[in-house]
Amino acid sequence: MQIEMRYGHGTVKVEIPDANLAGVLETAQSIPLDDVDASVQNEISQPIASPPLAELAKERKSACVVISDITRPVPNKVILPPILETLEQQGISRDKITILIATGIHRPNDGKELEEMVGRSIMDSYQIINHFSQKPETHSYLGETNNGTPVYIDRTYLEADLKIVTGLIEPHLMAGYSGGRKAICPGLASIETMKIMHGPELMEHPKSAVGILDGNPFHMEATEIALMAGVDFNLNVAIDKKRQITGVFAGDLVESHLAGAHFVENQAKVTIPEPVDAVVVSSAGYPLDTTFYQAIKGLLTAVEIVKQGGSILLVAACSEGIGSKPFTDLLFKTDDLTAFVEGLYNPENFVIDQWQLEELAKVARKADIYFYTDGIPSQQRSKLFVHPLEKPQDGIEDIIKRYGNNVQIAAIPEGPYVLAKL
Repeated sequence: MQIEMRYGHGTVKVEIPDANLAGVLETAQSIPLDDVDASVQNEISQPIASPPLAELAKERKSACVVISDITRPVPNKVILPPILETLEQQGISRDKITILIATGIHRPNDGKELEEMVGRSIMDSYQIINHFSQKPETHSYLGETNNGTPVYIDRTYLEADLKIVTGLIEPHLMAGYSGGRKAICPGLASIETMKIMHGPELMEHPKSAVGILDGNPFHMEATEIALMAGVDFNLNVAIDKKRQITGVFAGDLVESHLAGAHFVENQAKVTIPEPVDAVVVSSAGYPLDTTFYQAIKGLLTAVEIVKQGGSILLVAACSEGIGSKPFTDLLFKTDDLTAFVEGLYNPENFVIDQWQLEELAKVARKADIYFYTDGIPSQQRSKLFVHPLEKPQDGIEDIIKRYGNNVQIAAIPEGPYVLAKL
């Protein structure tokens, strides 16, 4: 069977013999909302466990609206206008409204990238600024969580009279599901806070995993931090494989996010009866596969269903290469992933973006990794703890040779958008 895997702005094809295909795991067929504008407006007017946004905005002098960065395909051009219109209708002047990009510890977004995210009209009409996790002077200290995490959050957000967060709910490799509280942590948190949030004590916990909220220490810590920062209103969406909106969830931070997560679980969860020898997976194409750093999320989707000692074949365009300089440097100087993870327990070894190499190490402990990309020079691919491929099909042929004619291979064309479980 020929299968099209999402890759950059298009697809790449792999051929898996029918006898070896354990299944093509895809999200459930979902129906896009007929009238998205009306649905967003309805959720703003009749939110979950919260007064309407218009009521919250009355007599407020300023507002901060938090949006995700370029690594999330959030339909900001659809969800932002009704929010902004509501704020202005309630007397908050346009010059007192700030759109704050929750970059977390990622790079800033501006220029053409920003226009792609929010549209020219909003870009020209509102103050839009990026969060910078490594500028301590732009954060305020809120104290410590119950677990002792120091909480430093972007001052622009904290000083706003009305605080609104937006985002996309999808399966997430460590938080269970994205959206909700993640707009604050890691979205607006300082690097000092993220040293703990992306440290091994949380990252290595077995419940810091995709599709898990109950007992997930990362989720619980991020929620506590978001509540310390304060969130007046939350608006999240769910999307299908064509990036069309299938659900809108607004209101109380915790309750609206939980409702959205349950919806996404029903939409995204796919199960197979037993682990497979190998999985072919994408990172869901652009923008999730623009770097190897981001593409690792596809591996975390596949690792849930592969046998111990199995193989995962990842395809990702990586149009921007490996990732940030700290992540790239860390990769190139690391020879032993086991020693690397052990070294993380010493806070003096902290490096920005180390957590994604830790996630790669989790996958490598369970499966061999094949990797196809045309976005990273061949001399660098061998440094990524993968078997580099010139063609995706080369990996399929090697897997069949390795495991024999009865090998069972699953395919996940949409990568991280699928919640693959046994």
